[in-house]
Amino acid sequence: DEADRMLDMGFIGDVRKIAGMVPKQRQTLFFSATMPSAVEQLASTLLDSPVRIEVAPQSTVADNITQSVLFVERGNKRALLTEMLKESDVERALVFTRTKHRANRISRQLSERGISADAIHGNKTQQARQKALKKFDQGRVKVLVATDIVARGIDVDGISHVINYELPNDPESYVHRIGRTARAGASGQALSLCDVDEVIYLSEIEKLTRLPLTTVGDHPFHCDRTASLYGRIAKRSNGQNGEAKPKGPKFGRGRRRKGGNGTAKGSVRGRGAR
Repeated sequence: DEADRMLDMGFIGDVRKIAGMVPKQRQTLFFSATMPSAVEQLASTLLDSPVRIEVAPQSTVADNITQSVLFVERGNKRALLTEMLKESDVERALVFTRTKHRANRISRQLSERGISADAIHGNKTQQARQKALKKFDQGRVKVLVATDIVARGIDVDGISHVINYELPNDPESYVHRIGRTARAGASGQALSLCDVDEVIYLSEIEKLTRLPLTTVGDHPFHCDRTASLYGRIAKRSNGQNGEAKPKGPKFGRGRRRKGGNGTAKGSVRGRGAR
């Protein structure tokens, strides 16, 4: 059960060992919430001509979650995240990355910049994960940086913002991620930082949820190149003839001066996207 989570937490060696000790004539059931390539490969080694059963993917998003996307160069993501957390009305934020190492790195870099943060992922011991989660729940850290699999166990009230530092390559994971905010009737913000290599992930997310994310263009690191690429893909996917997507609420009011690669430099002022 929860094969993807066991893979992320490093337990697959134990699973293989157990599989080698049980009778060869047996029935094997394999459950996983997501099926990335690593899990597919694992299933092929443990199962013999399996019957595959899939339930309909979760695609609904709560109405009280405001979803926005910020187009940015990959190299500017860290600076943008820092400004968002420092100067926006972020009470408690859950930040998602795709890898354990990046979760550690982002947590450390935020702490170095005066933002209380901790990380939770499969490479940490159960005790360390519980400690990080307790600090986050008690408000002793403002930001918890997490990977997808471990974050399933996060059930903390009062998360005002979910920030996708990296978009998931599985659109269902996006729905699971942002569902951590807006609990018990509260409202919440879901902000996604999207670079040029993640535009295809954004397109798949919008196909699943059937909801276009609001573009926040008024921030100091806006990348026109990424936004333009997304616009072209969205038009092809929707069969539209170039109708522009309306810009979202302003995020930051700092001066922007564009660099040669379409990025912008400046500081974020004011409140977060609403």
